[in-house]
Amino acid sequence: MIKKIILISLISISVQSVSYSKDTPEQIKMVLAKQKLYAGQFTTALNMYKEILIKSPQDVDVLYYIGYCHFELKKYDLAEEFLVKAVKIEKGIKPETYLILGKLNLLNENIDKALEHFSTFKNISHSKEIEMEDVDVYISHCNNAKKMMADKKNMRIENMGLAINSVYDDQTPCITADGSTLVYTTRRPQTTDSPKDIEGDGKYFQDIYLSTYDTITHKWLPSNDAIGNINTLAHDACTSISPDGKQLFLYKNDVNDSKSRGGNIFVSKIISGKWKTPELLDKPINSSYWEGGACISPDGKTLFFISERNGGFGRADIWMAKRINKKEWGKPINLGPEINSEFDEVGAFLAPDGKTLFFSSNGKGSMGSYDIFKTTLQGDSWSKPINLGFPINTVYKDGPLVISADNKIAYFASDRKGGIGESDIYSADISEYNMFEIEGQKKINTSLSILKGTIRDGFEGSGLPGVDIQILDSNGIQQANLTTSDIGEYFITLKGNELYTIKIIKKGYKTIEEKIELKTGKNNTFSLEKQFMLNKEK
Repeated sequence: MIKKIILISLISISVQSVSYSKDTPEQIKMVLAKQKLYAGQFTTALNMYKEILIKSPQDVDVLYYIGYCHFELKKYDLAEEFLVKAVKIEKGIKPETYLILGKLNLLNENIDKALEHFSTFKNISHSKEIEMEDVDVYISHCNNAKKMMADKKNMRIENMGLAINSVYDDQTPCITADGSTLVYTTRRPQTTDSPKDIEGDGKYFQDIYLSTYDTITHKWLPSNDAIGNINTLAHDACTSISPDGKQLFLYKNDVNDSKSRGGNIFVSKIISGKWKTPELLDKPINSSYWEGGACISPDGKTLFFISERNGGFGRADIWMAKRINKKEWGKPINLGPEINSEFDEVGAFLAPDGKTLFFSSNGKGSMGSYDIFKTTLQGDSWSKPINLGFPINTVYKDGPLVISADNKIAYFASDRKGGIGESDIYSADISEYNMFEIEGQKKINTSLSILKGTIRDGFEGSGLPGVDIQILDSNGIQQANLTTSDIGEYFITLKGNELYTIKIIKKGYKTIEEKIELKTGKNNTFSLEKQFMLNKEK
């Protein structure tokens, strides 16, 4: 996915406010600096522009480029310093100067000043390529921010601290349904000689880390890199973990690996406490286009994933596919224009209830950069996405977000001010909000509980794959239908404090029907483990 759109179309290549003689060192250096800037090598470009500025301190173009490089390097104070210098000179100023100043003021929550700069840019810019940045989106972000910040939700948000976060970029939290395991992506070095993405942004490559929750101390234990074969010398990023914690979906991108080159979705399974080498998801999930991650429904029958393939409504869209068998998926279906905008939708997470989808978007409904939204499946269609509002969302980049089955704590990533590193993982107390419904009103009881176990052959004792499990409520209405895994295991989340009937069907075996009661836990997600033995028909 194109995470940043460099203002190539808005940056003039040939026009300079200071005339340089043909093939002078300054002119040559200016061209080389722009090449570095276009390649995303902002530090190198910045140093070259600084050298040019010594001889041409009043060149508004050079001042703009220096400010722009500082902005991309997240040195916002320095960016504003040089852009303001350009504004004071005024003559020959690049319109884009006001665009970046608007973004800086939005990040500083100076909304009215940001609106002023965006309006100035819109009024003086004559570029036909203005849609590359679409200043109207930034104006909508400002208006959204003013409205949402004035309607702050009473919600406690905490940085998860050094047990999870580092001074580097920590992103994409993934949680098991029982809330016991947190997996996430980090760009911290594992050793002093850890490789860096020299061809990209120069930072350390992504790796996957894991932490477990201590039920005695009620704290997350210090995280470590995941055990097994999932971290390589290239980019390895988790995008979700299955509710039962047995499958991990990854995004991999390695120029030296034909399977992952350009960005594809992989899946790894855990066996005896170690993660197996990730396997590439076959077509039609992966394509020749960029795919940026996936998550699976609690019943294992539906896959939601991010793709830039043709047929979408924007750059990165959310798609879904139904399972045909253990390895095959049906034709992907775009979730449609109600969910997917003309911008990017990323970080999809289907809640343990199987019908509430959380995702991040930088479209017009955001209050700045990426915001977290939710939509609820109603019949065969998805509800209009709702912005989760302030303070979960800010004018910074927020998301992805996940929640455990008890609907008490949400975990999400954000690069907001006050963090430990570039981006940190936060927790939000959502115990007073019904995140599993269309509206986030005060809730009565929406906690889900877990039913899991293994179904075995009554004679051989081995786990039986492909067993059909039907779960009915107290009124005889079917609430879930699932099948056992390759080793006979099953896992499902259901509403707690309810009486259910579980019906187990396997051809050639006697059907089992049993009533079970699922309770709810006070501090943790309630989990009931039930083992069944199937006997063959005579």
